[in-house]
Amino acid sequence: MKTHTTNYTNTLIEIAEDSPVLASVIPVVKNDKKTIANYQYEKLTKHPLKYTSDELLFEIFAERNDISSSELEQEKQNYFSKGQACLRTSPLAKKNGFGIFHNQNSKVKLIPAESEEYQQLLKDDSIKKVKAMRSKK
Repeated sequence: MKTHTTNYTNTLIEIAEDSPVLASVIPVVKNDKKTIANYQYEKLTKHPLKYTSDELLFEIFAERNDISSSELEQEKQNYFSKGQACLRTSPLAKKNGFGIFHNQNSKVKLIPAESEEYQQLLKDDSIKKVKAMRSKK
């Protein structure tokens, strides 16, 4: 079975061209239910550079779908047997004003768009830059 990945290395996912904000905004919980943005924000702010994109996306998928620990390995194989949307589709980069940086080990951290670190990464020629996906065509 072919395995797909969402990981990048030495890459900054810039905020989307059509982002409604230019500075970071913490995502809000809607109707007492966490959104994908809430899960991603919590994990990446509590544990910067702990997760690869693949690890982050699958862990959130497993939590939201109540996958038991005995099923995790099989579900992970199933999950990555088909292509998954990468973090360019993250609401944090599309709507909440966060860049998403992948280091040399593909570990991920959030970078507020208004920060000096974000500006430095934009100027760094050794870092590949890709825009988050637009919300509208």
